[in-house]
Amino acid sequence: MVRVSRVDHGAVRITGSAGGGVDFTRAVLDVAGAVLSWPDVTDLGVPDAEIEDVADAQQWIWAVYGEPVALAVQACASGEIAEASVESEQTGLGRLVARLAYGHWAARWWPASRIDAIPALAEDLLGLELAALTHECQQLFTDSPEAAELIEQHQGALEPLIQWWRAGGSSAAERVLRSIDEAADAAGLDGEPLRQLRSALDGPGTTELAASFPTQEDFALAAGEPGTGTGRVVVSGVGVNDWRRYPPGFVDAAEDAVTWAVRAVGARRRIEILAAAGEVEPAPGVRLAAEVRVDASPVERVVLARGDAEWTGGAEVPATSSSQVDVGVLLPGFDPGSSEDGRAERAAVRELARRRLAAEDRFLAEIVAADR
Repeated sequence: MVRVSRVDHGAVRITGSAGGGVDFTRAVLDVAGAVLSWPDVTDLGVPDAEIEDVADAQQWIWAVYGEPVALAVQACASGEIAEASVESEQTGLGRLVARLAYGHWAARWWPASRIDAIPALAEDLLGLELAALTHECQQLFTDSPEAAELIEQHQGALEPLIQWWRAGGSSAAERVLRSIDEAADAAGLDGEPLRQLRSALDGPGTTELAASFPTQEDFALAAGEPGTGTGRVVVSGVGVNDWRRYPPGFVDAAEDAVTWAVRAVGARRRIEILAAAGEVEPAPGVRLAAEVRVDASPVERVVLARGDAEWTGGAEVPATSSSQVDVGVLLPGFDPGSSEDGRAERAAVRELARRRLAAEDRFLAEIVAADR
């Protein structure tokens, strides 16, 4: 059951969820005339929709929600009714769209962590499957170049994917490759990887999938108490690892990836911060920072330097007998600011990732990750 209602400026809203959710649990898709959203990626059911252009959206509403919902949307848009509760349908296209939304979510929020033993996803392989899904869901997009753009951006993964499929890979790999071929042909794309694809959809080869898609697995050594400084440790603890405050992959996604220790150096106190690094190597000159608050003192920012497997930094802090120290990491200029705690939601996302690595309907990138 969904609620269809007319909102400001002639827009129409479809609400199928209880709402809520934080940024990193929300899957979102921009489609023709509307934005679809799933507030809880751990439970992808019927999406919510904010429909700005009903005429454009009617090309897909019936195929995602069913005809009764499409009729209710039209009635709300025309002013015939203000709102209605309508039974939605589970459609094939609706399931594909939810899978596409999940894939885009995973590209942004997958909680890769060496500490938690959650392997990173092969970015280019995931990008190719998103291109294939975008093509299969093309009814929701009006002259969108997104599938072509994804193919061009991630075509480096085509050759190993072709090799694995020709060696006896799954039907899912074949579906992805054939959809990519169709999307590339429709967009007029060309190039050596695509020519190889078109000629390779006929015969066999010899490669294992996991060996074909290297990822930077040797990242983020297990976090522990910072130990490079001098002086007696007065107090130590675990900081806040809010994924929203830095680009994906900059820091290991484990809850205890950020640690700190306050040391006594004579009469002074110095805090040392360690954040286990993620799989992404930032551009030269890009540095994370740590926000540090001791007791009720003003928040101070400490610049962190990236080493082989960790971000580290330190600064003097007020001498105190209290153990109230708050530490969080962020990328200045990227950070939207601190918000609700999010610990429970992050734990739920990690559990989702573990389930996905064993799911029957895994993405190819999840198959690769699980095989490592």
